[in-house]
Amino acid sequence: MQRRSFPFTALALALFAGSAFAQTKWDLPAAYAATNFHSENLIQFAKDVDTATAGKLKITVHANASLFKANEIKRAVQGGQAQIGEVLLVNFENENPIYGTDGIPFLATSYADSKRLYDAQKPVLDKLLGAQGMKLLFAVAWPSQGIFAKKEINSVADLRGIKWRAYSPATAKIAELIGAQPVTIQAAELSQALATGVVESYMSSGSTGYDTKTYESLKYFYDTQAWLPKNAVIVNKKAFEALDPATQAALTKTAAEAEARGWKVSAEKDGFYKKALGEKGMKVVTPSAKLMEDMRQVGSIMLADWQKKAGPDGEAIIAAYAKSAPAAAKAGKK
Repeated sequence: MQRRSFPFTALALALFAGSAFAQTKWDLPAAYAATNFHSENLIQFAKDVDTATAGKLKITVHANASLFKANEIKRAVQGGQAQIGEVLLVNFENENPIYGTDGIPFLATSYADSKRLYDAQKPVLDKLLGAQGMKLLFAVAWPSQGIFAKKEINSVADLRGIKWRAYSPATAKIAELIGAQPVTIQAAELSQALATGVVESYMSSGSTGYDTKTYESLKYFYDTQAWLPKNAVIVNKKAFEALDPATQAALTKTAAEAEARGWKVSAEKDGFYKKALGEKGMKVVTPSAKLMEDMRQVGSIMLADWQKKAGPDGEAIIAAYAKSAPAAAKAGKK
């Protein structure tokens, strides 16, 4: 009897050991270059997850839209083709206005305001993603958005008819309001579009301008600081729930650390990128009062339009955002 039980016991122990050290592998598609600070943050996040889970969860980052294109990543995560992914939230505003909250020009123009807007948006965003079978792990803001142009611009009138890169519903709406010609181009395709003249102007961060070598094609960057959109790292809910509790906790903790690190680096990079663009020969310009007045008017129109579409959820976000404003800012609006 003892001889028969030994192999069975050994087999049971072997199976237990195998299950205890089972490794889960996830793919994380991302749309931006591996050298972009968002991608670098993702790569660090993946390393930290590996360490925090003692190798039980391995995440491979696929940067520069190498696995899925930018507008395909959310659907890939939702459908389980990828377990986790990074998306630019404003890209999906046509699906639900809540995704476009941080793409409204001049609603939140600083890192502090953008973080308050994120805090106000997050409960609604969590609910929305949850209903679609996903979970928000963390989000990181881009540096402030300005206007890249091939010529000097002193007002919106100078942008009429220009070929304008539209990468989201919000930037397409801006094109419509300023009388530009919208051209849908994602980040991975932007360098070629600029080089061939398909795009003559666009709004984005200094980060995108630097990564895509926009300075080789366009000569002006107007620092409007119009908004700070966010990249969000989302995970398939079933994939997350399939992890054991300890791995879930480690992943959540590591995600919070990646979020804090990402926001800090983004703020530091904001000034760096503007300086770097100048060193590459681009003129980094403080916008004229007229251009800012025109663009703020565009922002007011877009906010009113967004609030109509967003309904009660949108009202809740704006109310929470306004309530969280510093006392001095509230006093200034009275």
